[in-house]
Amino acid sequence: MTTRTDGSGTWRQLLSGRHLGVAAVLAGGVALYAINVYLTSSLLPTAIDDIGGRRYYAWTSTVFLIASVLSSMIVSRTLAARGPRGAYLIGLALFAFGTGVCALSPTMELLLAGRAVQGFGGGLLAGLGYAVINSALPRHLWTRASALVSTMWGVGTLVGPAVGGAFAQFGAWRWAFGALIVCTAAVAALVPVVLPPHTRADDRVVAPVPVVPLALLTAATLLVSVAGLLSHAAIAAAAVAGAVGLVVWFVAADRRSPHGVLPPSTFSGSSLKWVYLTIGVLAMASTVETFVPLFGQQLAGLTPLVAGFLGAALALGWTVGEIPSASAAAPNAVRRIVRCGPLLVAAGLAIMAVVLAEQAGSDRVALWATGLIVAGAGIGIAWPHLAVGAMNAVAEPAEGARASAAINTVQLIANAFGTALAGVLVNLGGQSEMRSAQLLLFGFAALAFVGVWTAWRATPVRGRPKTAVRRDVDAIAG
Repeated sequence: MTTRTDGSGTWRQLLSGRHLGVAAVLAGGVALYAINVYLTSSLLPTAIDDIGGRRYYAWTSTVFLIASVLSSMIVSRTLAARGPRGAYLIGLALFAFGTGVCALSPTMELLLAGRAVQGFGGGLLAGLGYAVINSALPRHLWTRASALVSTMWGVGTLVGPAVGGAFAQFGAWRWAFGALIVCTAAVAALVPVVLPPHTRADDRVVAPVPVVPLALLTAATLLVSVAGLLSHAAIAAAAVAGAVGLVVWFVAADRRSPHGVLPPSTFSGSSLKWVYLTIGVLAMASTVETFVPLFGQQLAGLTPLVAGFLGAALALGWTVGEIPSASAAAPNAVRRIVRCGPLLVAAGLAIMAVVLAEQAGSDRVALWATGLIVAGAGIGIAWPHLAVGAMNAVAEPAEGARASAAINTVQLIANAFGTALAGVLVNLGGQSEMRSAQLLLFGFAALAFVGVWTAWRATPVRGRPKTAVRRDVDAIAG
């Protein structure tokens, strides 16, 4: 792989001086999205007791996710039309407005409408967190900026439930949304000061919206989200299969479209498709954390609070692995790190699966936590290098914003598919919590092994003739 000559940068360079404000906005936008996801989950039971609408419980997440996926697919167009400053202000305004609607909702139906607006704004913020890196920061800080942005998902996993639970305990669920609006306003106040009004000239061409690819991917998201709500395993599996078919159709339509969601390099000899597939596998694997608190309570008799912290072990490992990994710059080291990431995920999930036991004691629970931390670390060490690889592995510089914005789209879609697949595997276990947990963990460990292959394809061995495309293939190490 090619070695960049501009250095790897340092955390001090990113988090001081003129780059600090940019880093705060990029990380703050993603943090708002991530914290909101987990905060809302903690608040919903209390909100339903207040305004009713229990039958819509699952749809609060589904509506939010679909709106997020839809907006994530127009991030690069919004960025080209409004520039980093304008795009961020639009995303923050929509997010704040939707959050305000949620805070003031007298009925669940209105809260769902607020969640849709909130999700649309949040999808923009999550996508912009990656898309603005290559226009607002120098290249030598991209890896650390990507690490900082994706670390916010771990922050959301830890902070969201704690803050949401605290407000819910006092019946002040509306005030929790109010606090989120205050944080949104704080980020918005920084935007005009630290972000440039425009991107590079070659990124400011506003392409038409690809209606057909957007419709197909939105339909796939809706179908797989519904699959996650179904209790009948066979029907849920059929829904997942149908969603996979829609994604395949989306890829075919996007490839034919001159202004697709994915950059053209995805369908060429570039490594970009393998980078996206590896990101997708890692994102899917991370969704096992959704069921960890349930298994902790059922198999080990943990209290909800302790089980919640057990579920956060994967996010902790992600964060712990990501920060030091972002310092790696040597091409061979980066190649090994990316390839080892999915392997660690598979090993960590397999460890937890092997030591599962009913009526487990503290020693077993400690091993479960260890396995989850190892799995999370596997995601964390690979993620920043994959994100930068997506930004670099394009044939034309003008594709950079689309390539980086698509990272978030791939992550959101993979999360939706991972959650649905996890639900299918858990339901296959029937009434046995032990069997359900084993099916989930072994199944996702096998999925992570697929990621070993995609990571290998994303990081080819140096030594072949250097064409322009091959130089881009080597970009992950840069």
